[in-house]
Amino acid sequence: MNQRKIRVMLAEDDENLGFLLKEYLQAKEYDVDLYKDGEKAYKGFQNNYYDICILDVMMPIKDGFTLAKEIKMVNPNMPILFLTAKSMKEDVIEGFALGADDYMTKPFSIEELLMRVEAILRRTRKDLSGAEQTLFQIGKYVFDSVKQTLTYENDVRKLTTKESELLKYLCLNRNSLLDRNFALKTIWADDSYFNARSMDVYITKLRKYLANDPSIEIINVRGKGFKMIY
Repeated sequence: MNQRKIRVMLAEDDENLGFLLKEYLQAKEYDVDLYKDGEKAYKGFQNNYYDICILDVMMPIKDGFTLAKEIKMVNPNMPILFLTAKSMKEDVIEGFALGADDYMTKPFSIEELLMRVEAILRRTRKDLSGAEQTLFQIGKYVFDSVKQTLTYENDVRKLTTKESELLKYLCLNRNSLLDRNFALKTIWADDSYFNARSMDVYITKLRKYLANDPSIEIINVRGKGFKMIY
């Protein structure tokens, strides 16, 4: 399977800087969504999966600190890098108190930004391919593959081991094909007809569990496997 790109949420109201950062990160093989205010950024965060958030502190409608608080409520482990024109000690302290992983004051070197992003990802994820990732945001759901829980708002569903393993591989291959034979051999140990039918049943269950968010689809790619889109 191909290694998926690291997904970055970039919230920056300076149109020129935002475009520059997005273009640079994309050139370095990152997948970047750019939002021009905190409110749009939070809606984007609710509906997409990201590996790291880069947040400007001073934004219209909703500032970066408020946005960070809301992000951390949904996913306490989400890495956050703050960008700001402020250099006051109190702002730096507030940023780290909110759970920031790093803090850069404008103007800054775009190359240094990339190095800091890479350093944060190395600290928070042992393998950038996602192999060590255990917490996933699936649309409006939060999936913990270690605890084997799927959370929607205040509703927490306990998954079976195979449900959890299958959902994790779908997440790791988000918007890409999860090969049927790979999943069968990895989760069920062999690709027999009986196990193939069993996996189809589990896919049906996962679709039902995720039904509260209509933006999430698990598509059957005939003869090849499955693709989860959100």
